[in-house]
Amino acid sequence: MVDRKLLLTALVLAGSSFACRPTPAAPAKDVSADTWAVVDGREIKKADVDKAYQRAKDSAQVLSADEEMTAKLSLLNDLIVQDILLSKATTLKLEVPQADLDAAYANASKNIADEAFQQELSKRGLTPAEVREGLRRELLTEKVITQEVSTKISVSEQEIQEFFNANRAQFNIAEEAYHVAQIVVTPVKDARIGNRTGDDAVTPQTAVAKIQMLMERLKAGASFRDLAVGYSEDPESAPRGGDLGLIPVSQLRQAPPPLRDAVLGKEPGSVNVATSNGAYALMLVVAHEQPGQRDLSMQPVRDGITQTLRGRKEQLLRAAYLTAVRSDAQVVNYLARRLVEGKGTMPAAPLAAPAAK
Repeated sequence: MVDRKLLLTALVLAGSSFACRPTPAAPAKDVSADTWAVVDGREIKKADVDKAYQRAKDSAQVLSADEEMTAKLSLLNDLIVQDILLSKATTLKLEVPQADLDAAYANASKNIADEAFQQELSKRGLTPAEVREGLRRELLTEKVITQEVSTKISVSEQEIQEFFNANRAQFNIAEEAYHVAQIVVTPVKDARIGNRTGDDAVTPQTAVAKIQMLMERLKAGASFRDLAVGYSEDPESAPRGGDLGLIPVSQLRQAPPPLRDAVLGKEPGSVNVATSNGAYALMLVVAHEQPGQRDLSMQPVRDGITQTLRGRKEQLLRAAYLTAVRSDAQVVNYLARRLVEGKGTMPAAPLAAPAAK
C-alpha cells in the first residue's frame, strides 16, 4: 500500500521549480507563455502544473482538452495557496526537524516492499528526494496552519453553557441511541471534497489502500477526529471530525446492514469498517446512551460540546486565514487571464505583467 497522502503531497509539492524566499523579487515587465502564475515575484511554471497533473490523474479516465485544462487551473490555484504558506513559514521561522521528516517518509513507505515502492515512484515520475521534499513542504504548511489557526482557538465556559441552553432538547434522549462518528472513503472522484488535505481516493484500489492506511494510523494512536478532518470524503461531516451525533437505535435498525452492524452492539471506542458498493466507512462508536436527560455535570456532554464548538471555530478561522493571506499576496494567475482573453483557448503571445498593486 502506498500512502495516499504521500502521493497527494508529491503531486502538489515535490519537485516544483518555485520555492519560498524571504524577500520577493519584483515582477518582470513581461512573462513568457510558460509562466502560469506569479506569487510575490515567484514564478509557477507550466511545467510545475503539468508535472503535478501527470502524477495526479487517473490513468483509466479519459478527459477532454477542456476538462484537462479545468483540472490544471484548479491545481494551479492550490499551488498558489501552498506557495504563499511556504513563504509564510519562512517569515515565521518555522522548520521541519529531520526526525519528523524521516518519520513521515518511513510512514509513507512502511506498508509496501521497497522494490514496489520504488516502482510506484518511477511510474509517477518521482524520486525519493522529491518525495521527501514534498513531505517537508506539506509538514511546513501544516505547521503554519497550526500556529496561525489551531493554537488561537479557545472555547469559553460561557460558550459551552450557551450552546447547552440553546440545544437542551438534543440532550434529552427519548430512546436508546448511539453517538457515532465516521470517515468515508469512496472509489470514485468526488466533485466536492471538504477535508483538510484535499485527499480523494479515485479508484477501488486507492480506496482500499486509503482505508488500510487510516486503520494503521488509528492503531498507532492517531486521533479519529483528526483523521476525519484530514481524510474523510464526506463534505458534510469531515469538518466536524466525522461526528454524526446521536442516532436512535430505531433509526439504526433501518440503516443498510453493513452500517447497522458496524454500530449496533459495539462497545464505545470501537472502530469498525462498513462497506457498500465499493465505498467504505470507518464507524466509531463514541458512546452508547440510554434514555434520559443529560446535563453539563456529565463530562462526555461537556467534551462533546467543546469539540463541536472548536470544530466550528477552526473551520471558520482556517477559511478566513487562507482568504486573508491570499488577499495580502501579490498574485497574478496568467493561466486564468489567458483563458479568459482567449475565450477558453490559450493565446500564443505572452502577456505583459500588470502594474504592481
